[in-house]
Amino acid sequence: MRSTARVLVYSDDASTREQVRLAAGRRPAADLPPVEFVECATLPAVLSELDAGGIDVCVLDGEAVPAGGMGVCRQIKDEIFQCPPVLLLMGRPQDAWLATWSRADAAVTLPVDPVEFADVLAGLVRSRLSRAA
Repeated sequence: MRSTARVLVYSDDASTREQVRLAAGRRPAADLPPVEFVECATLPAVLSELDAGGIDVCVLDGEAVPAGGMGVCRQIKDEIFQCPPVLLLMGRPQDAWLATWSRADAAVTLPVDPVEFADVLAGLVRSRLSRAA
C-alpha cells in the first residue's frame, strides 16, 4: 500500500477547503492510506499541480469564482493525460446534470455531509490506486 493518497482540493473559499479536509479526516476509510491534501485557490495552481503529477483525486468546488469547478473539471478531463478522478462539490442537487456535462466521476452537494463525502472520496481513491497498481 502507498504511504499516502494525494487529494487536490480546489476552491476560492478557505472554509470550503476546510470542510473537505474535516469531512475526509486523515483517512476516509480504514483500508486506504492516509490522505495528503494539496489545496489550491486558483485555476493556475490547479493546472500546475496536475502537470507536476502525483495527484490521486481532485475535489473541485462547483461554486468557485472566477473559474467554477464544473468548467475546470471539463477542462482538465480534456487537457490532462490520465486525469485523476474528480469529485465535484455542487451547490444544489438539481445541478447533477451539470456534473454529468463536466464529466465529473462523482458529485456531492454543499455543505459537505462528512459521511457521504468520505464514502464517495474513498471509492474514488480506491479506483485510482487499483489502476495505479
